[in-house]
Amino acid sequence: MQDKPVALVTGANKGIGLQIAKDLATHGFAVLVGSRNLEHGETAAKSVGADARAVQLDVTNQASIAAAAERIRNQFGRLDVLVNNAGVSHAGKPGRPLQELAKSGRPSVASLAEVRAIFETNVFGVIAVTQAMLPLLREAPAARIVNVSSSSGSLTLNSDPTNPHRSMFGTYSSSKTALNAITVAFASDLESAGIKVNAACPGFTSTDLNNFAGTRTVEEAAREPVRLALLDANGPTGTFSNEDGPVPW
Repeated sequence: MQDKPVALVTGANKGIGLQIAKDLATHGFAVLVGSRNLEHGETAAKSVGADARAVQLDVTNQASIAAAAERIRNQFGRLDVLVNNAGVSHAGKPGRPLQELAKSGRPSVASLAEVRAIFETNVFGVIAVTQAMLPLLREAPAARIVNVSSSSGSLTLNSDPTNPHRSMFGTYSSSKTALNAITVAFASDLESAGIKVNAACPGFTSTDLNNFAGTRTVEEAAREPVRLALLDANGPTGTFSNEDGPVPW
């Protein structure tokens, strides 16, 4: 049995996920850096520190998920925190401008193949990974699940005609709406087990998801997911928040 608490962060080989992994390591966690490409994950784990290990994990591949869960049980014997960070904003070629991504994601023109690809990672991948890790999380003394969402998925904000960003509400944003619903569903389902499940909005962060058009740093973006991962027994469950407080559903 691993003496330190163990945290798994999906999509942690770069961007916000990597920063979340680094921050959790400073809080005394042994951190598992989930990465589709194991070599990239191993490089990232070295930057996190001695208590980090790479885990090959493709959230869209059930065999990969099952193998990761088995490895965590066999090598670490525990899992205390799961951060579902892996996400995609589109399924096309990288480097496309943000405005182009927004236009191609509109429901009137978005291809079903792209919609399915985005939901496969951002929604179904979260469900699949969470289900696979639940046997370990149920054994933890105070398990926490954090889903990295986005205020762009807020139905309340996007129903407001004065919101200047509502024109961006498309496939990616609606996948985050679905993720928020899944967060509430898991929170309700797991409350009796003492497992807290919350969604965090990292803000408009400079990552390859938006072709580095974001205005926030990964250090800023990681703060709210890490705070939710560290909630004590009095902390909430089934919430959606950013650094400034609750975000409307």
